[in-house]
Amino acid sequence: MDQKIHRDNYRKRASQRRRQYLLHRLPLILIIILLLALLITFCWMLGQHFLGKDRPSAPSSSAASSEALVLETPTEIEISSEPEPTMDSRVDVLLEEAHRLAQGYDYDGAIQHLQDSMFYGSNSKIDEAIEEYEQIKTTLKPCEISQITHVFFHTLVIDESKAFDGDEDEKGYNQVMTTKDEFLKILDSMYERGFVLVRLHDMAELTATEDGTKMTKKEILLPEGKKPFVMSQDDVCYYDYMAGDGFATRMIIGEDGKPACEMVMDDGTTQTGAFDLVPILEEFIQEHPDFSYKGARAVIAFTGYQGILGYRTALSYSDSPTYKQDRQTAAAVAQCLRDNGWELASHSWGHRDLGKVSWENFKADCDKWENEVESLIGPTDIILFPFGADIGDWHPYQDDNERFRYLKSLGFSYFCNVDSSQYWVQVGKDFLRQGRRNLDGFRMWKDIEAGAGSDSRKLDDLFTAEDVFSANRPTPVLWE
Repeated sequence: MDQKIHRDNYRKRASQRRRQYLLHRLPLILIIILLLALLITFCWMLGQHFLGKDRPSAPSSSAASSEALVLETPTEIEISSEPEPTMDSRVDVLLEEAHRLAQGYDYDGAIQHLQDSMFYGSNSKIDEAIEEYEQIKTTLKPCEISQITHVFFHTLVIDESKAFDGDEDEKGYNQVMTTKDEFLKILDSMYERGFVLVRLHDMAELTATEDGTKMTKKEILLPEGKKPFVMSQDDVCYYDYMAGDGFATRMIIGEDGKPACEMVMDDGTTQTGAFDLVPILEEFIQEHPDFSYKGARAVIAFTGYQGILGYRTALSYSDSPTYKQDRQTAAAVAQCLRDNGWELASHSWGHRDLGKVSWENFKADCDKWENEVESLIGPTDIILFPFGADIGDWHPYQDDNERFRYLKSLGFSYFCNVDSSQYWVQVGKDFLRQGRRNLDGFRMWKDIEAGAGSDSRKLDDLFTAEDVFSANRPTPVLWE
């Protein structure tokens, strides 16, 4: 009897222990069951998504909701991401980048770009490209710095019907402006004749010596038959008097990060496009990268009396509600020009003849340019003289030239006048001077007036004036 009671008590205690054990483990069991259920549900939904991709018919609303839910999961985002580029595709991109540098005659840059890559020494395509660039370098010829020509333009006429409409400004436009179509024809002709755009700073640079600084000629290496030249544009300010006469109104930063121009259309809307030299030349170089030496662009020169780049940044506009914003925007556009290879220059503040104005007016003009323009665009060492009027004769500048000394004190080392000769370059002790050639209506008309074969024609090495000159220009083009 005692044994039976003992067994019954044992069974009761064992049953109680099992219940207690299950109660203690119940939360863990429930969690495991929940996780299994979630895993099964997720796998089913993922399977439905991939199966749904092969279904030809449109999904039902419930299926669409289910698929939308799956698309929002991080797992689906990872699955639908682009595949990693293959080694071959990465090498192809690298070779294309190097090829672009080589097209601009920067063979050392192309070689260095390939040698800096992780594939250098382990890929035959890269080794072959480097070998090819090294071989091409042996064929390059040094250019004579003293025989580099410099051409320049003013703001380009975009709508000839407005510029040449018989009003009081027509004669000025006809004399000193070039039309967009003429500019494009000039570019085509110079490209076909082997001209390659270089920077002023590619010609010579200041170097430190024991006696101070010295202007030293640099080496420009180009293939046989290629001819370096410099280009510049004056008065990139879009003055008030030009409004409504067929010109751009201001320069902006385009959506691609490059400088572009705005222009007011006939219907009053403002459009962005290639409405002046900067974006037109940029498009041409993108299409013809071998027209530019190592990424060179033109020199862009500013006055300051109305502001720069179409923004009224002069101090006289300080009462305008947009004055501060105009200065900020103009500074950003100027930096965009620099970042894209354009050199910036002074054209004086008030478009003054710096060789003839009084010393007081000379100094005041230089100081205004420094305060109102250089403060926006940053330091520049290039000055393009208004009217082409130099501060000295053809002899090299000397330290007894007070105006030269003052411009040097402001940081200028490159001085450009206007000279219709094919080229005029003077490398002095601490400066470079260069003559510029005006490719405008007056200069083209003088060639046409002289007739074919005349010794007085000045442009035949660049283009034939008769092939470029716009039929919409009033003739004769007289200088007044």
